[in-house]
Amino acid sequence: MLQLHSYFRSSAAYRVRIALGLKGLEAQILPVHLVKNGGEQRSAAYRAINPAGLVPALVDDGHVLTQSLAIIEYLEELHPQPPLLGRSPLERAHIRALALDIACEIHPLNNLRVLNYLQDEMGLDEEQKMRWYRHWTETGLATVEARLAHTAGQFCVGDSPSLADCCLVPQVFNAQRFACKLDPYPTVVAVHARCSALTAFQQAAPEMQPDAG
Repeated sequence: MLQLHSYFRSSAAYRVRIALGLKGLEAQILPVHLVKNGGEQRSAAYRAINPAGLVPALVDDGHVLTQSLAIIEYLEELHPQPPLLGRSPLERAHIRALALDIACEIHPLNNLRVLNYLQDEMGLDEEQKMRWYRHWTETGLATVEARLAHTAGQFCVGDSPSLADCCLVPQVFNAQRFACKLDPYPTVVAVHARCSALTAFQQAAPEMQPDAG
């Protein structure tokens, strides 16, 4: 069985859990708590699995795969149905662009280690840290909203869930968690709602994970 090193609130791990669900694939969830015990991702045992000290890490037949988008593309190549990267070059380009808008433009500025650095090393207080978080999340979601005006059907690109939706839903979860303004992004909110009605997204949600709480 596939093994997924995961943290229930990790956006990147959340993406992979959604993709596994959409593909109908089972994986053993191996929790890596990013806060307890000084951060279990920093342990020597986990660094031996992923030297970057990040989640997720997917283990398949002894092979360790890292980086959520690379993992999902790996799953797509092994299990092409249902397709998460579209059916044409144009669809694939739109899907990848939206995924990268989130995974490369929003998330890196706001992940846990960046927020910790802002607070612990740069001396920002909680209000300043949250201003940073909300600014970059809302700026990024404005870009996504503009793209969706040209690509969205029921989902981010057309009428089937894709890699883009695997990225969108975790980002909206975090935006809600940190009280970002979502009213300016009605298409983002609508797509999120449609995704959230699907079993694969529901089962991948943070509150459904073995390490939740």
